Amino acid sequence: MEVRREEMMEKGKSELRIAMEELSLPCPGDDEDEQQQQQQQQRQKRSSTMDLLCVSKHIIHVLDEIGPTLLVLRQDIQQNVQRLQDVLARDPSKYSSLTAIVTEEVEEGTSKKANSCTRAILWLARSINFSKHLLEGLLNTRDQSSLREIVEKAYITTLKPWHGWISSAAYRVAQKLIPEKEIFIALLMGNCQEFEVFTKDVKVLLSIVQPLIEEANAVLVKHNLDKLKST
Repeated sequence: MEVRREEMMEKGKSELRIAMEELSLPCPGDDEDEQQQQQQQQRQKRSSTMDLLCVSKHIIHVLDEIGPTLLVLRQDIQQNVQRLQDVLARDPSKYSSLTAIVTEEVEEGTSKKANSCTRAILWLARSINFSKHLLEGLLNTRDQSSLREIVEKAYITTLKPWHGWISSAAYRVAQKLIPEKEIFIALLMGNCQEFEVFTKDVKVLLSIVQPLIEEANAVLVKHNLDKLKST
């Protein structure tokens, strides 16, 4: 996947457009027949575990664009991605859905352990929700907030309630190094893309992100696992 991603980046495609293509989502500008074909393929291949992994990996790439600012968040996401990849590799069919993974760990009594896949799903879903709020903030042209302020709002809403003092302290240090909003948007847009196209890409990508968050939250709430905190 990394080789293909590098090839697409060289062609000027944005990180968001690459994510959409890997998720088999129709991209703005595709003709109607191609969109219908992609949507049919999407329904046939849909795996919430694979989708969560795909989106999470692209979040890592987006964080890389920001630089070392959110290194702690990036490392957490990478560790959780690896944990989920390992269990999926054991049996791709059995663990194709997030619900199946959490349900099995609940039955085994391991869901609350520090290295459980349930915790990995919980924190990946929270990170995706954070990124969702961040992207929505970037699209709000009426909001003249700086990127630092947008990140702060997203953090307070999605991650701060679940962070312990160590994670919160790391975030406060990282926040001071966040770049200017225009620079970050330009990095996300890639070469050869207008803001209007970027906006459409974000909206399409968010259409797959929300159901992922909802599926993860539903099974976590069902088993009273949605309020687990970090250190």
